[in-house]
Amino acid sequence: MTDPSPLRVLVVEDEPALLNLIAESLEADGFVVARSSDAPDAIERLRGFAYDGLVTDLRLGDADGMEVLEEALGRYPGMRCVVITGFGGVDEAVKALKRGAVDFLIKPFQLVQLVQVMKTAINERRLRQENAELRAQLRDRFRLGGIIGGSKAMKHLFSTLELVSPMNSTVLIQGETGTGKELVARTIHHNSPRRDQPFVAFNGAAIPEGLVEAELFGHIKGAFTGAINARVGRFELADKGTLFIDEVASMPMALQAKLLRALQEREVEKVGTSRPVKVDVRVVAATNVDLLKLVKDGGFREDLYYRLNVVRVVLPPLRARPEDIPMLAQHFVTQSCRQNNVPARTLSQSLLRSLMDYAWPGNIRQLENAIEHAVAMSGQALEIGPNLLPEEVREPMKASGLPSLHIPDEGIDFSAVMTQIERDLLVRSLEKTGGNKRQAARLLNLSRTTLIDKTQRLGINVDTSAE
Repeated sequence: MTDPSPLRVLVVEDEPALLNLIAESLEADGFVVARSSDAPDAIERLRGFAYDGLVTDLRLGDADGMEVLEEALGRYPGMRCVVITGFGGVDEAVKALKRGAVDFLIKPFQLVQLVQVMKTAINERRLRQENAELRAQLRDRFRLGGIIGGSKAMKHLFSTLELVSPMNSTVLIQGETGTGKELVARTIHHNSPRRDQPFVAFNGAAIPEGLVEAELFGHIKGAFTGAINARVGRFELADKGTLFIDEVASMPMALQAKLLRALQEREVEKVGTSRPVKVDVRVVAATNVDLLKLVKDGGFREDLYYRLNVVRVVLPPLRARPEDIPMLAQHFVTQSCRQNNVPARTLSQSLLRSLMDYAWPGNIRQLENAIEHAVAMSGQALEIGPNLLPEEVREPMKASGLPSLHIPDEGIDFSAVMTQIERDLLVRSLEKTGGNKRQAARLLNLSRTTLIDKTQRLGINVDTSAE
């Protein structure tokens, strides 16, 4: 199915006259064009928006246009890139082709030729996922274990995990539901000296309160009604390895005291006996709430908090790192196609834009489900467009509008929903006014300055030159 949205191209050229000529020629043929006159600005734009195409000069003053090209293809393997150069830059242009550019033009060139090259390249959509070398580079550069991301926040996470994993220190992982806390815990384990020993996961919130202690510490035969046989607890199962305790904030206060003792003394007592059992376990705990606030409110033991919070790892929500969404989406579509034994699917740039504009209250887990839904609904289509996304992602205002908002028994993420509503209003007003910020602000009864501040806070890409 052909993607109906307009094709969007970023033009990078440090000669103002040529920049305007190229942009106007593309616009005359129906392209939506963003203009940039230097490499740092172009790279910043690429981090926040999935363009269909890129036109860049290889000489940008003192900067190198090859950096812009590498940023574009490293982030969006499906982007069509055309480079332009002076007569003496043919060798550089050939290198650009080897890096993934689809064509190069030598100055002076016919503008109609550039337009035709870009149009043909985008229509053909020979996606760079087919380039095994590029995929390997992406995997090495932006992954640690199964964790994927190239944003500043994720690079900081990778650096922290590389330092912490070889240690025996207790780790507390904090992050919203769906951000991948167990995946981080497994990554810590598999990059530690304990990697060949057991990794045992325990979620107290998923077990009836009366059985949590027995599950965690074990019990002897006859310890309580129904204890027909003795049971080995999760601590013993994880001996010499790693115990991952998810949703640790849900633990009853009485059990928190026993967990504290197990951490301090490195021994556990099974239910029904007072004889301690020595264990050698590294504990990685996780929570989706602010434990320190819970301590202040009297809902969590302060001494246990400090025992768990030796090293704290904070996972950012997906809405705080939209630049990671394209590579995550590409990973999930490849995974879904492989698991369902269907031919490989590619993602349109307009779909990536839709994904990057959505707030993802369910974080990475919700993104994975949305991509799997799109693959299931794609039929014979080899390219997936935004029309195949679930309704709550495709039409977030309809899904999150207050008149029809459903609040499930487990509650909602109020901040995420309100952020999504605010983002959608801003995006729709800007789309309605063709990017004119003054008119968009008038539609929302905001000042122009307030509108700009909100778009920057929410990471909405706006042409700063448009009034």
